[in-house]
Amino acid sequence: MFYRQSIALFGIVLPLIVAGVVVGGAFFVSSSMASDFAEKQQYYKTYEVNRIGALGIEAEVSRKRERVAEWKKQLEDETKSTMNSNLHKIQELLPSKEFMPTSIDPLNSAGGLGSLSAQKSTQIHLGFRGTYRTVQRAFLELETRMPQLQLQELKMDPSGGASSLLNFDVTYTAWEN
Repeated sequence: MFYRQSIALFGIVLPLIVAGVVVGGAFFVSSSMASDFAEKQQYYKTYEVNRIGALGIEAEVSRKRERVAEWKKQLEDETKSTMNSNLHKIQELLPSKEFMPTSIDPLNSAGGLGSLSAQKSTQIHLGFRGTYRTVQRAFLELETRMPQLQLQELKMDPSGGASSLLNFDVTYTAWEN
């Protein structure tokens, strides 16, 4: 009778407990490995997406390298002389009765966004007389040729008399290198 208890304890109960612990441990290790594997798969997918995105950005940058070099060259040029030469080229493209530059003056005091930024900049005041559409085309052409310009202020007044001409006072911030 005493042997039955010992046999039942050491022959059945203890092996079942040990088997349960081994199965539970194996289940825990298996689930831990599965979650680690899923986490590493997610990291790998994120890495691949980022790598492909970086390759796309690198390809885009190398395609735009010439354009960036051109912009850097424009930033290195003296702003007022570049502005003068571009305005003369634009003036040749547009009808002279509809577009007339009246003044180009660099401003001595910094203002607007340029005064708040650590980036070097100058302000240039321009005066034009012309029709709205033609001066608008001139602005478009000027800002295309000089992408470092940022429009700071624009004022329009009638020229006076019966003409359809307007007076434009424009202030640009020109970013420099």
